[in-house]
Amino acid sequence: MSDHPVNPNTPCPVTAKEQIPLGAANTPVVLTPITTPTIKVPVAIAEPTLQIVVESDIHLAPAATEIKRVKKNVFLNQVKLVPVTFARIDNTDFFRVTRGKLFVAGHIRKNIEYATAACNGVIRDRIVDVPFSGFADITFPVGAGGPTPVLGISESAEANFLNEKTGLDARLDKAFFQNLVKYNEQPYGELVAANFFEVDFSPHMTNPEGKIHTLREKIVLDLTVKIVQVQQLTLASAVSLVTPILPGLTPPV
Repeated sequence: MSDHPVNPNTPCPVTAKEQIPLGAANTPVVLTPITTPTIKVPVAIAEPTLQIVVESDIHLAPAATEIKRVKKNVFLNQVKLVPVTFARIDNTDFFRVTRGKLFVAGHIRKNIEYATAACNGVIRDRIVDVPFSGFADITFPVGAGGPTPVLGISESAEANFLNEKTGLDARLDKAFFQNLVKYNEQPYGELVAANFFEVDFSPHMTNPEGKIHTLREKIVLDLTVKIVQVQQLTLASAVSLVTPILPGLTPPV
């Protein structure tokens, strides 16, 4: 037998493999000037910060004696903009949205880590989803030249005919229809940041070794989202199209 006792806390062995160094060099490119190009890109329309206030009761089983840590994240189910006022773009039938209602819904995922009354007990955790929903009024400053959502309005027209035989009544079996349908890029939302302010406490005050069966939380969430719409833009100055030169993929000219 060995004279040295086996240490039960010895780390497990890990197999490692040394990586081969690879060379890296800048790829040469060809610049082709393009005057006032038109591009289609996502445009950030607005970036509001919404304040969401929620209160909920969370039941703990087994009961807690001390809350150790609470981790939080936000998950959004919807960020939808409903336009309510418009401004016509020159003499076109396209409109800039000047004001809209932003509907937001989602939940706060909380991971509560806590200790129980057991001596040398393990740390417990409780994962809950706290739902929230609401809306905010969003104003887009058209006069300042800032970006706004753009929507084209669909139109329908109908023309009716006179009975050519009598000239006294309408022909109900004959009509002309015209439908103009515009398919718009739908504004969408992106999650930017979430700032939590909260107080967690037991509804009934307990002694240091007492049991907390219910945790009441009051949360103030400052939620920042970005409203984006894909739009077509013309750059005011000339730019260069960057094309990489990859020898071997195409024959030389």
